[in-house]
Formats: sequence, structure tokens, C-alpha cells
Amino acid sequence: MKAWIFTEVGAPLEMVDLPDPEPGPDEVVVDVKAAGLCHSDVGFSDGTMTGILGFTPIVLGHEAAGVVSAVGSGVTDVRVGDRVAVSAMGDGKSGVVGQKNIGVGRHGAFAQKTLSPASEILPIADTVSFEQGAAATDAGMTSYHAVFVRGGLNPGTRVGIIGLGGLGMTAARMAVLGGGEVYAAEKNTDIHDQGLERGVKAVVDDVRDLADYSLDLIVDFAGFGTTTAGAIEVINDGGRIVQVGMGLAEATISTQLLTLKQLDILGSLGGGPEDTVEVLKFIAAGDLEIAASPIEFSRIPEGLEILEQGQAGGRRLVAVLE
Repeated sequence: MKAWIFTEVGAPLEMVDLPDPEPGPDEVVVDVKAAGLCHSDVGFSDGTMTGILGFTPIVLGHEAAGVVSAVGSGVTDVRVGDRVAVSAMGDGKSGVVGQKNIGVGRHGAFAQKTLSPASEILPIADTVSFEQGAAATDAGMTSYHAVFVRGGLNPGTRVGIIGLGGLGMTAARMAVLGGGEVYAAEKNTDIHDQGLERGVKAVVDDVRDLADYSLDLIVDFAGFGTTTAGAIEVINDGGRIVQVGMGLAEATISTQLLTLKQLDILGSLGGGPEDTVEVLKFIAAGDLEIAASPIEFSRIPEGLEILEQGQAGGRRLVAVLE
């Protein structure tokens, strides 16, 4: 099979021929039809996050969807021909960045085939495209987990979303679907209308402009320090701030306001397979479409460069395989 392999920091991904994987007990082989590209893949290859990888050389790519082509002994719930996604966070028992996860601790989705434990296989409905299925495993999962699990959004919650990039736009739409009253802050005015089209009631330029909307929950997908500090300023007393974005490593915040308002500040990273299942339900129902742009399998290295340069335009890049 053809695969893009990462060898070392500073070296471009290399197209190689690898033996087709064979399933062992409780394993399945998935013919990859769509593989999402993620900023984490950039971090793995540029040295920022390389230390997390279980080994090198490695086939990156942790957002996979495709068709099961082989099953090992002991597999009873997955059949050849099933349309599936692979959980980006494993079976949910190996930690946030488990060393066995696809594209992190084992060869991933930047290949024509990938091997997976059957316990990490998630069925996708016929109404869900492979591109959407792949994007659901990370962009969708991360957004859902931040808003519903860490954020605790309930119907009627007044929520602010900071940053309407790929994650933030998806999160905003799911918050609307969950019954939230959603407002957003986004510096790029060119995409304000996209937020409004997804049910956001108002989009402002700066987080501090959210002060007029009496918010009980703010989810920060930017993480540039000033966004976190601004969220503390504008949120209601007793509110909750969920930090997802890591635009800067550190932030200066008002601990006085944090204390006087009795705020909760929570971090959120990734999620679990159960979160991906909920995202796939939204997509299957026709209520959610994750903003994504397809690219050819041969363009995966180019796609990572686009991500590194911040030129993806808030859309998920998804490599499509024949």
C-alpha cells in the first residue's frame, strides 16, 4: 500500500510502499477513504509535539474513515464492508493522548489502509460522507467535548464561543442544536455571516463586546491570553470558562475577578469515542456539516503546509482516497 511516512523533524513526509496490514485477534483493517489533516500533525512533524509520538518513522493521520476490508479472529461486532470511522482517542481508556492511538502510537490514516483494534471502530451511517466521518473523529469530537462535557451546556444556556475557526464554528452549531443561546466573538469579519447562518444570534469582533449578552458559559477556541482575560471580565458571576485554544502558552488574568465572581476555568483537550458518536448523530440527522475542503491524497504534505501557514480558512482539510 502507499503511505506518507514521517521520519524526522525537518524532513518532508515521504511517500513509501508498505506491506498491507494483516489483522490480528480483535483487530480490523480499514481501507481509508478519507483522512483529516490536523494542526497536531503539523506539531508532530515540526518538533513541537514530536515527543508524544510512540516511535518514528511513523505514518501520521489520526482522523480516518473508510470501509472495513478484513477482520481478525474474535471480532464479532464489525464486518467486512462496514462503513466506519476510527476513534482518534482510542477506546477512551488510554488517556487523552494515548500512546496506542492511531497516528500517534501506531501507523495512522495517511495511507491506503490502516489497522485498528475493533474496540475503536465507530459505525457511520450511509447518510454520512467519509469526509464528514473523518472530520467528526477530531474536529467534531473536540468541539462536542468542550461544549457539552466540560462546558455542561443545557437547553437555554447562554454561551459565548471565542473564535469561529474550524473547531469554533462546529462548536457554535452544535451548541445551537443543543438548545443553547449562542453568541460569538471573531476578529475575521468575513466569516461573521457564516456563524449567523448556523444559528448564532450575534457575532462581535472582540470578546469584551460579549458583555451585553449575560453569558454563563464561554468556550475559548483561540487561547491568545487576551481572550481568556476578556472572558473572565465579561462572564456572569458563577460562570464557567472552558479553555480549548492554545494560541499562546501563557495568559495574564485577573485573579481578583476570578475570585470575586467565583468562576470555574476548565481545560478541554480532545474527548472520547462517545463524543464522536454524538457528533455523527448530528451529521446523520442532517443538522450539522463540519466545514471541510477535500484534497487529493497526493497533496497531504502540501495540505500540512497550508495548515502551518494558517491558510485553511477555518475549514478542515480532508484527504480523499479512491
